Amino acid sequence: MLGGTTFTSSTLTSTAVYERDGEWFVAYCPEVPGANGQGRTKDEARESLAEAIAMVLQDRREDGLRGVPPEAEQETIRVEVPGAA
Repeated sequence: MLGGTTFTSSTLTSTAVYERDGEWFVAYCPEVPGANGQGRTKDEARESLAEAIAMVLQDRREDGLRGVPPEAEQETIRVEVPGAA
């Protein structure tokens, strides 16, 4: 809980890009700069990337809400992105 806001789980659909680096798969998400993952298999890289995306977004949310006055209104919105896969 931060500033009267309770964080709950939600689902995010994003792009994962995988590249080979020797025996490793390296993954990144173009929509979330700084979110990267790796693993010996594509599944491991996907799981690592998903964890990284969650950590980056949680950190950005907490950082963005720091200093928000208690009287400020907050709500959750749903965003539809045209042309997204």
